[in-house]
Amino acid sequence: QRSKEHHEQIVRNAEELLAMLELPYRVVLVCGGDLGVPQVQKYDIECWMPSRNGFGETHSASRFHDFQARRLNLRYRRKGDRKVTFCHTLNNTVVASPRILIALLEMHQQPDGTVRLPKALQALLGGRDRIGRAL
Repeated sequence: QRSKEHHEQIVRNAEELLAMLELPYRVVLVCGGDLGVPQVQKYDIECWMPSRNGFGETHSASRFHDFQARRLNLRYRRKGDRKVTFCHTLNNTVVASPRILIALLEMHQQPDGTVRLPKALQALLGGRDRIGRAL
């Protein structure tokens, strides 16, 4: 149960990042038949990409139960308990830079060809609010 809570939290982290980048997105619960062998549950997070006239996957977050932990022999013992238990593992790409760049550039491009920077990136880029040259 705790791994499920952590899984939901890492999805929320990715959603918060996309909100800070001012990108429209959706969260898709992946069908069981499309999961990889070790995955128990997976969310794909997709951003709107105008050039595709649709959403494209920019993130994914997966829960594996103890599949990976068994291969790594990754175990723990609860305080006061002698039983050794395998951990549950999670995976989250958080942000796949080549894919997120498509959404960032397309969604924030201005009529003059420059790209407006979301407030969250401005401080990281010397306070600039745009990149590129005017056409």
